[in-house]
Amino acid sequence: MDDDVRMPGSTRPSRRTVLRTGGAGFGLFLLTRLGGDSVAVEVPSQSGMSLPMDSATIPKYAAALLVPPVMPRTALVPSRGGKNIEHYVIAVRQFAQQVLPPALPATTVWGYGPVDPQFRHLEISNAPSLTIEAGWDRPVRVTWVNGLVDDGGHALPHLLPLDPTLHWANPGGGEAGRDSTPTFAEAPGAYTGPVPVVTHVHGAVGVGDESDGYPEAWYLPDAVDIPADYATRGTWYDFFAGKAADLHGVEWGPGRATFQYPNDQRAATLWYHDHTLGITRANVYAGPAGFYLVRGGPDGDDAVRDTRTGRPAVLPGPAPERNDRYPSNRRYREIPLAIQDRSFNADGSLFYPDSREFFDGVTGPYIPAGDIPPVWNPEFFGNAIIVNGTTWPTLEVEQRRYRFRLLNGCNSRFLILAFGDIPGAQAWQIGSDGGFLAAPVPLTAAGADGRLLLSPAERADVVVDFTQVPTGAHVLRNLGPDEPFGGGEPDEDFDAADPATTGQVMQLRVVPRQGQDRSTPPEFLELPTVTDLPPGSVRRLALVEEMSMEPGLDAPVAALLGTVDDDGFVHPHLWHDEVSENPDVGTVETWEVYNTTEDAHPIHVHEVMFRVLGRQVVSVTEEGMGHLRVVADGEVRGPEAGELGWKDTVIAYPGEVTRIRMRFDSPGQFVWHCHILEHEDNEMMRPYRIGPVQPGQPMGHHGG
Repeated sequence: MDDDVRMPGSTRPSRRTVLRTGGAGFGLFLLTRLGGDSVAVEVPSQSGMSLPMDSATIPKYAAALLVPPVMPRTALVPSRGGKNIEHYVIAVRQFAQQVLPPALPATTVWGYGPVDPQFRHLEISNAPSLTIEAGWDRPVRVTWVNGLVDDGGHALPHLLPLDPTLHWANPGGGEAGRDSTPTFAEAPGAYTGPVPVVTHVHGAVGVGDESDGYPEAWYLPDAVDIPADYATRGTWYDFFAGKAADLHGVEWGPGRATFQYPNDQRAATLWYHDHTLGITRANVYAGPAGFYLVRGGPDGDDAVRDTRTGRPAVLPGPAPERNDRYPSNRRYREIPLAIQDRSFNADGSLFYPDSREFFDGVTGPYIPAGDIPPVWNPEFFGNAIIVNGTTWPTLEVEQRRYRFRLLNGCNSRFLILAFGDIPGAQAWQIGSDGGFLAAPVPLTAAGADGRLLLSPAERADVVVDFTQVPTGAHVLRNLGPDEPFGGGEPDEDFDAADPATTGQVMQLRVVPRQGQDRSTPPEFLELPTVTDLPPGSVRRLALVEEMSMEPGLDAPVAALLGTVDDDGFVHPHLWHDEVSENPDVGTVETWEVYNTTEDAHPIHVHEVMFRVLGRQVVSVTEEGMGHLRVVADGEVRGPEAGELGWKDTVIAYPGEVTRIRMRFDSPGQFVWHCHILEHEDNEMMRPYRIGPVQPGQPMGHHGG
């Protein structure tokens, strides 16, 4: 065993161990942070590399928090199954938004919004976008429109630099070259053509694969100037369009696709965002995202009991509702909070690196002279925090209980929210990705640290009691690092976020309570039962990293997923390799995810919710030229208290195997991936298939 393997909670190793191999084309990075100990910092550039504005100069708490209104539905339509279906027509568009304080310039962003003249009163230009409210067991149908065109119908270029050397949608490659890794005679600049999109509802269970937002089912806008040699849709678009017509009687067309969601899962906090192959990081960073809340059913709010009386409990409310006025005159006490990090240019535009040099100073040799992608950055950490689309907003709260539905919407940043640093505040986590936990988790009770850890894409349902908080202004702080996260404690195992900038999330202005607080204290909440799954077969998987093969260059070029054989050897796979995870319909499997890197990775599995079984320390060794072997031989620990429910995203810590268990009920083609978006976009995503190959599905694209 490598004696420098670091376990969560320990200090970082003093040296790095790099393994390289030639035959398979992989350079494996053994238990070393992706990018080493380098982080993106604002340093003088010798090459003219662009840098963001200093976020310390941005005034804080100059604007009120926006509580996203509810998305208006377009129609209520009958279905073949007899249930009425709520139909939405929603487009992603470009617009200007006052993300920065009003004294600074507006920011051009992208966001989703309703498409119908009758909803002009709710054409709110905001990213994140309006919330889709879905009732349990009430299907929702959404026509997702790519509206990235100007007033003349011409395709808009991306707001951010796109690296065309990755395996990505590549519409400029035409029908034959789409969804591929292009080749170049010299290092290319960023892609400037029309932008593909496809939307994924993150956490949707039981949705057909045609409606899941498969990364190769993207589509360009229906613009007047798409070049004739461009592919206008991804490899899987036509196949899924045919399925949607057969299953739901809907027709797809240029610049749009219609998806359907059954919503027969537990009530939960979901969210929707773009999922296009190889550019998800840039598309999501530009703004297209929003909450999707499933309410009701046997595991919804009405199933929560008050242990003092046995009667239904009362959770803090109200929440935004359809047809509320905007701006609203209601005081919301159930509030969705999407926390993201961004950087800005001096003119207010979004900053995102246009050169690999930004991350670790590597200036090449870039593809094709070498193997370094010229634009892609292994991770990105914005230097400003935005909540619901506003930098460091302020929210007025009374001395009473509130319910916050929290989302870490960052590309790479892990958040550690310090509720315990607010004097007198009491906080309980009552839900996670898949709805209510088995029991409330006291975050601020005696012996607790008052903190909530959220990896990118994770959600938490938290009740915060401000009753004993002194009136006045208080700050919700973030103790997560301004760099890749590997576990441990802030200021012991890593430096906490900059306390002057990214260490602050939002201001809470506490005022005296008006009226009674009739909500049930969280310590008296009896939450719906969380069922276990029976044991099933075991599948062993791996997280690995690929290093540059350039002599003397210690630089990552990709992050990958792989499989682990019966002898413990790791076999990395690329996105385009044949499907290796192929559970049968109706089966239960336990996935063991071995993390051979030094970073924690949020692992997301589409289509299912899973139970976290726990984690175990592993040894990772090199046996032969570049062959990694993993053996689970260390301490076993169970899930964290906040994981004692249903999840769709789990933190896989370095030097450990993380075990999750799930049932695969819906046949089709889906994906699993790391939700650090920079990783996902550069090979840390794999297709998986439930059941057999489908007649007529694209072959040569994971058809095996």
